[in-house]
Amino acid sequence: MSVLVIKFGTASITRPDGALNEAVIADIARQVAELHRSYRIVLVSSGAVGAGKSLIQGYRGEIAQRKAAAAVGNLLLLNVYNHYFSRYDIPVAQALCERHHFADRRQFLQLKETVEELWKNGIIPIANENDVVSDRELKFSDNDELATLMAVGFGASTLMLCTSVGGLLNPQGQIIPSVGRVDESVFGLVRNEKSALGLGGMASKLTFAKLATRMGIQVTIFGLNQPDGILRALKGETGTAFTPQLGTPRARHRWLGSGSLAAGCLKVDAGAVAALGRRNSLLAVGVRAVEGEFEAGEVVEICDESGSAVAVARARLSSGAIGEVIGKPNIEIANANDIVLW
Repeated sequence: MSVLVIKFGTASITRPDGALNEAVIADIARQVAELHRSYRIVLVSSGAVGAGKSLIQGYRGEIAQRKAAAAVGNLLLLNVYNHYFSRYDIPVAQALCERHHFADRRQFLQLKETVEELWKNGIIPIANENDVVSDRELKFSDNDELATLMAVGFGASTLMLCTSVGGLLNPQGQIIPSVGRVDESVFGLVRNEKSALGLGGMASKLTFAKLATRMGIQVTIFGLNQPDGILRALKGETGTAFTPQLGTPRARHRWLGSGSLAAGCLKVDAGAVAALGRRNSLLAVGVRAVEGEFEAGEVVEICDESGSAVAVARARLSSGAIGEVIGKPNIEIANANDIVLW
């Protein structure tokens, strides 16, 4: 069965005060239960901080308070999902994820094996960022990104991102039904409004729609403000559909292809860019500078001399070791099999 990843933001499943909107979650369960027969599904759900903040005295949105609210809210959120999915005899499981689960290949494969075991047993995983122990400030976290990493890593056919506005809007406020390629003109349509409860916005969704479509994944931005919003959006009847690009990478390249996993950047000359285009390995002779600190085996961006990303790759040497061999011939920095061109 195909893999389907559906992401719900805070504003989609909560009331204005942050309390969970159980009527909406009940309707999500009803529609997802219908899709459960045809897809392997991952739900990515925000809302934990909003659900838990009322229990934190004097809540002001400070980082420690947000983490505490998430600790309480994750339990509340999953209990509500479990209650409504149980009506359809569908068990759910919680998957709290952190960046290292994707940045490290072995940990990612363990995550993938766990999710596949859940699927084998008819269980739907509900993923969220592990805000309680995340070492980044939560304002930089974004479940659009987590959903995209899940979709890319698990080889999803479709990624659905829910938004309160129902899709990408044109200047007249109408939903654009389809987008062939996410470029500057598409980003130019973004309005500045976003939910006071959520952390993402349309610009975030477009950023990750661009990444996912590059990986050959169909992306749909949709809303729940109409009957059967999920089911109809999946059929292309509502929302905005983003066309996947041709040349879908293999599974390993899907995982490598997420620029958000890059630990650093290698600036290379025009000759190296041309060699990469011919599917050759990256050699030290073509490297001009190293940015960031990373270990051998980590994912890095490869940029041309103007700073534009042309590829991502798994580095064979650490940043320090590469710095010592810049410009030297016959030293391989990244093998062609570990390079994904943009």
